[in-house]
Amino acid sequence: MPDPRLILAAAPLPVPGDPLEVFAFACAPEWVEASAPALGADGQPAKPALPRFSMVAYTGGPMRLAGWRHPVIVDLAGLRIPTQNRPIRLGHDAAQGVGHTDSIRVEGGKLIASGVVSRDTAAAREIVISSKNGFPWQASIGAAVQEHEFVREGQTVHVNGQTFQGPVNVVRSASLGEISFVDLGADGNTSAAITAINPTASGASMTVPAAPAAAAAPTTPNEPAVQAAATQPAPAPAAIQAAAPDPVAQMRAAAAAETERIGAVRALAKGHPAIEAQAIKDGWDAQRTELEVLRASRPQAPAVHVRDESLTAAVLEAACVEAGKHDEPETVCDPKALEAAHRRFRGKISLQRLILEAAWANGCTVRAFDDDPRTVLRAAWGGGIQAAGLSSIDLPGILSNVANKFLLDGFNSAEGTWRNICRIGSVKDFKAITRYRLLGNMTYERVAPGGELKHGKLGEERFTNQADTYGKLVAIDRRDIINDDLSVITAVPQELGRGASQSLNDLFWIAFLDHAAFFTAGNKNLLTGADTALTIDGLTKAEVLFNQQVDGSGRPLGIAPAILLVPTSLTAIGSALVKATEIRETTANAKYPVFNPHQGKFRVEMSRYLDNPKIAGGSSKAWYLLAEPADLAAIEVVFLNGQEAPVIETADADFSTLGIQLRGYHDFGVAKQDPRAALKAKGE
Repeated sequence: MPDPRLILAAAPLPVPGDPLEVFAFACAPEWVEASAPALGADGQPAKPALPRFSMVAYTGGPMRLAGWRHPVIVDLAGLRIPTQNRPIRLGHDAAQGVGHTDSIRVEGGKLIASGVVSRDTAAAREIVISSKNGFPWQASIGAAVQEHEFVREGQTVHVNGQTFQGPVNVVRSASLGEISFVDLGADGNTSAAITAINPTASGASMTVPAAPAAAAAPTTPNEPAVQAAATQPAPAPAAIQAAAPDPVAQMRAAAAAETERIGAVRALAKGHPAIEAQAIKDGWDAQRTELEVLRASRPQAPAVHVRDESLTAAVLEAACVEAGKHDEPETVCDPKALEAAHRRFRGKISLQRLILEAAWANGCTVRAFDDDPRTVLRAAWGGGIQAAGLSSIDLPGILSNVANKFLLDGFNSAEGTWRNICRIGSVKDFKAITRYRLLGNMTYERVAPGGELKHGKLGEERFTNQADTYGKLVAIDRRDIINDDLSVITAVPQELGRGASQSLNDLFWIAFLDHAAFFTAGNKNLLTGADTALTIDGLTKAEVLFNQQVDGSGRPLGIAPAILLVPTSLTAIGSALVKATEIRETTANAKYPVFNPHQGKFRVEMSRYLDNPKIAGGSSKAWYLLAEPADLAAIEVVFLNGQEAPVIETADADFSTLGIQLRGYHDFGVAKQDPRAALKAKGE
């Protein structure tokens, strides 16, 4: 075996500036065992051999990924591989290309890939040299998610030939984009390595050495002779053997080489003092220093790169609901949309980000809101810019839906006692309606043998009601958008909802307490006097009077009281009279038995409006007995088309002023009905 340095000296050096030759020499710094350049079948110099790699890109198990709340499993049965030639990168960075695959397959529940290091980049050189040095590279896939399934806690799922426990996300459909070399993968069982150098057509071969080759800067006394031989004809072997080394020249050469090495290290490690100090101390060459600087300068990429392309209007709505701190987001959002929103935005979406997402979906290329607010807003509303396909992101619809969710939350947060004591009806328009209660002698009469049934006589009682519209307009102006204030579509609609509920409460209780002509002695539904206070006796007296109500023919009405309605001042005594099992009297004139005769008879309802001084007719002493509204209603609330909650809609706005307008409205009506369905005790 001839001395390899002599063979190198006799062979032509790579042409300066030829990237393929330089790459081949950098990737395989051992010398080609040939005395002449290798030629291809066409007689031209063969292309340099390239390193091959093989990798277990994914083992089919769960991965902890940035942006996903729970572990993620990619179902390899649903992974689409567009082509066998996919890009290979370093750390999922498109600027850090390494090569490409020529074989991708699913085998034993794992994703296996192999290919060629075909890129002429610093990243490719780093991969090859680090593998040669024994670095244990891992692999990571980059895929676009089309569909995923969330497996809840306590459930199991069988995927990739394995069984897993929830909570876990299973990506059921995805498209493979690229595969990357990473130093630490989310799937810790992956592996990636450089395996060999492809042979050229001429049969010359190179292999990745087990140890680093000699560096460009000389590190041994003999290497200056090797470098010199590269610029002149190789001396005869006998001449080399006869030449006696000069110790002084060797020392000078070594000192010059060390000075050159340190200078190169300092130039390459500028701005990285820690790397510079370690390189000088440990004797790193220029190539090793450059690789470490590249590693330190490279932007940090996630351990795995799975893009979520399933952004929809429902996901953006869920993101706003989560960011607005809705009390029960699970009840107003789809669970999958809520999971996707949390994974993408982590509960921190802003108003500007919401607008940007809609603008991007409509084809806008402005990357930051402050760069061109007017263009972003026009695109978000679908004006001026359109994507290649129809976008599913309808910003006005999202704003309306989010605002309505918080509107309903605010509407339900206010007092709702009115709902428990009234009948709720639906009307189709704003015309006055008339309710009829049929009365008359409907008592069955004995029929003689062969006789005919007699006709009953009907009378009627009428009660009216009418719906009307109540509303408010809210403007979101330029300052709200520039200030990036999401509360304009969360907190503000919530206040509007609370305001709508307060308006309904005001109208309801004003109508209920305006009852001078409703609760009268003639209607037999009013108790006055000192014995009408809320006590055992007072409650007994009211119950007796209520049960004495009769229909139009004078027969018992047959409807018992079911609700005890009290102001805030009587809540405690009302609850005690209805819920306590014993009533004890400590005075000398005690006549009460231990047993409570009214225990469990009534449902106690309390309203803050009954003793509010701002509403005429209110009292802190008066209390009421009411029938169940479904049986007989004392008061009725009607809603247009049965829509009980208020509605918020986006209104057209002049976007040249960067404004958004929301309008909230509520269509309802309130009216008292049958006086026999309620009884008032003045409580004096």
